[in-house]
Amino acid sequence: MERISRYEDLITPCFILNTEELVRSIHGYQNALNNLFEKSVIGYSVKTNSTPYCLKLAGKEEAYAEVVSYDEYELAKLCGFEQEHIIYNGPMKSKETFLDAVMSGAIVNIETKRELAWLYELPQNKIFKVGIRLNINISHISPEDADGDNDNSRFGFSDDTMEFADAIGLIVSLSNVVLDGLHIHRTAHSRSLRFYKKSINYACEVIKKYGLQLNYIDVGGGYFGIFSDKPTFQQYSDTFYEVLRQHGLERLCVIVEPGNALVASCYDFLSEVIDAKRVESECWFITTDGSRNDIDPFFKKSSYLNEELYQVETPVVKKQIVSGCTCLEYDRLYTLTDRPLLSVGDRIHYKNVGAYTMCLTPMFIRYIPNIYVREIDGYSLIREKWTAEEYIQKSKI
Repeated sequence: MERISRYEDLITPCFILNTEELVRSIHGYQNALNNLFEKSVIGYSVKTNSTPYCLKLAGKEEAYAEVVSYDEYELAKLCGFEQEHIIYNGPMKSKETFLDAVMSGAIVNIETKRELAWLYELPQNKIFKVGIRLNINISHISPEDADGDNDNSRFGFSDDTMEFADAIGLIVSLSNVVLDGLHIHRTAHSRSLRFYKKSINYACEVIKKYGLQLNYIDVGGGYFGIFSDKPTFQQYSDTFYEVLRQHGLERLCVIVEPGNALVASCYDFLSEVIDAKRVESECWFITTDGSRNDIDPFFKKSSYLNEELYQVETPVVKKQIVSGCTCLEYDRLYTLTDRPLLSVGDRIHYKNVGAYTMCLTPMFIRYIPNIYVREIDGYSLIREKWTAEEYIQKSKI
């Protein structure tokens, strides 16, 4: 790996990985669950950050890979995960990978009706285990946490329409298939303890309604991670245990799939100022070689954990609009008011940007940037930026 000794010499734009922070987060949630449950599983959400270096590290720290497509399933295997340490969710499974995962002992949570049909193709000489996803309508389960009057979901089988009952009936009718677990992943914007308490309580009621004999409950993700004024990993774990104990189900293995809570805080993004224009008497536009696409691909954030790194002292100006490098007018990140003027060569360091950024950043006008890992004596390049050569590598021209 290419090594760089000084922070100032990092080639921008780039992401910077702090492996100690990722390990701290994984261990933090593992310890919180281990304090209460005999068995638990941390699923590293591949869709949230699919950097191979991170996947490899998560596996070494005994996390499972939580994947939601056939491509992610193959990626997890290439990064060293045995099938027994893969959680396979989502509708984008292929028949080949679905059957391979079930037959190889992966945790497979059925999401679609075609997956139910594929069960008939399993060999008859062995018993196979599967899970199933339960549909969660937040407006019905926890109205205080709902986004609107009908915060329904397109995922899972609904117990309101009997599709869950029909799916259960099909599975139990098969002599070579056992229903092993229930998947209830749903994220509320509040990420509150109250929401998890109510959603798990609903799941427990469904388990009792159908007399299900399960070995695990997969409560999914959507947790806070680093913020001091938000619920901690231990508080989430305490909530899970409290509800399950009330229903006599505390023996279940609890599976969590934290994405944001594990990878957001372990990545920073560094960009450099490439231009400064005065467009009005008291307004400057600052252009950087990064983009809002890099750190806010949903275009929802109103602020960032950022720091401006000046090379020299400059005069204070009334207003600066910090913008990205694309040709899109709306590629604007944030506004500085009554601050020293940023100049070409100054840098901006953004923190807490590891979740859904690298996976969702489009290759629009500028291809994927470098990723460095921070080490004791400098930085190592763990993903080299793409050039036009990488972009066309499987194309015909």
